[in-house]
Amino acid sequence: MRRSLAIAVICVMAVAPVFALHPPPPPPATAAGDQPAQHLSTFRWQHDEDWFGGFSGIEVDADGHRFYAVTDRGYLVRGQLNRASDRLSGVEVTAARPLVDDKGRVREFPHTDAEGLALDPQGRLNVSFEHAHRVLRYDTWQSPAAWPSYTRSWRALHQNRGLETLFVDADGVLYAVPEGVSRGASEALVYRRKPGQKWDQPFTLELEGDFVPVGGDIGPDGFFYLLERDFFRLKFRSRVRRMALTPRGFGASETLLETPLRRHGNVEGLAVWEDAAGRTRLTMISDDNFLPVLRTDIIEYVVND
Repeated sequence: MRRSLAIAVICVMAVAPVFALHPPPPPPATAAGDQPAQHLSTFRWQHDEDWFGGFSGIEVDADGHRFYAVTDRGYLVRGQLNRASDRLSGVEVTAARPLVDDKGRVREFPHTDAEGLALDPQGRLNVSFEHAHRVLRYDTWQSPAAWPSYTRSWRALHQNRGLETLFVDADGVLYAVPEGVSRGASEALVYRRKPGQKWDQPFTLELEGDFVPVGGDIGPDGFFYLLERDFFRLKFRSRVRRMALTPRGFGASETLLETPLRRHGNVEGLAVWEDAAGRTRLTMISDDNFLPVLRTDIIEYVVND
């Protein structure tokens, strides 16, 4: 969501004095120390390559070390997460490549705005895009994309608030949730594609407050973990909710984490895994939108159930 955020930053700076007339959003309903998810570490990731930045999606392998990430300028990155005493201590990039289409071609904007990333049970990477709304699948690191996965209903999505959340269950069923919802809406559309079938829109996702969906993952426990974001006065806050996922829709949600403004940056990607101690880990990545006022952080929380 890089263009709209850049425009928002410029507009907010221009009318900053007006914001003094408006109250800030409410603080988290639960104090940070009382929430089920507790912060472990944040690592400021820096890398001297032109493609670096704009990370919107992340996936982590079962033991939490190898990762994949996508950028909103159309790059796929893989690497290693290093830890010392349970805290993130470094990131190593082992490979990076531009995302290509089914003919192996590198495309230009608007076909490069990758947002969601999902690693399926077969080890294939699925990437969702906005602006040119579609989902591409990469069977191997070197392969071109499979034929674009698409449904006509995506033509109605807002260009810059499209398929932000992408996740896959243990049966290989893909789900996509657009970020854009109408003002005052209480539900977001959920799209589903079963293996070998077409996309359908079987149910919706209940929204709460001013947060919008920006990422998600199915955890080792089979529950769906939803990452949400709110933006206010050049500041961000994040929320993670957990809920059961059934063929009929989502169960009641439990809020695991809700941060105050400025605790983290523009967090857009979420990966859920289980550590050696059997604890559920939330690994998240922030999108700097290639703006100097933002940063790229990899953030980890542990869920104390």
